Amino acid sequence: MNQQATLLTPDQVSSLLGVKKHTLAVWRSSGRYNLPFIKAGRLVRYRLSDVETFLNEQRRLSTDVLEASA
Repeated sequence: MNQQATLLTPDQVSSLLGVKKHTLAVWRSSGRYNLPFIKAGRLVRYRLSDVETFLNEQRRLSTDVLEASA
């Protein structure tokens, strides 16, 4: 199974991100963060590639909200 197709449970993602499983549920329902998920019936899964993209998008060089123009 390739990385694109690797699916993670909310427990696995919460462990990876260091947040509670409930926090992920809040993010899903509020749309607060752009972390795509797959819902099949009551099951929720996350693609490993989407979680890695989410982490890369959170990288910052400073705590400034706006980045300086180059």
